[in-house]
Amino acid sequence: MSRILSTEEAKSAIRQIQSIVGGGFADQIARLDAQGRILSDPSVWDGPLAAEFRGSVWPETKAALDTAKNELEQLRTQLEKISQNIFAAGGAQ
Repeated sequence: MSRILSTEEAKSAIRQIQSIVGGGFADQIARLDAQGRILSDPSVWDGPLAAEFRGSVWPETKAALDTAKNELEQLRTQLEKISQNIFAAGGAQ
């Protein structure tokens, strides 16, 4: 039989991860996206390096940020499910 354990330290770490993913990190990504969209507008910023930014740098960065956000949201969801299962199984110590 497998050991089931969830300490207060684990509960706290789960809550912290969920808070970071659900709040601060998501907000920061949204703020980065807003600024990236501004810099991607040639009427705001133009030239060879600005064109490179809007043509490849920002789209690649935005895709990576979106992927990270999605993966972290999946992590948050998995942590919630795992912690609920542990608590329901009597692993809260």
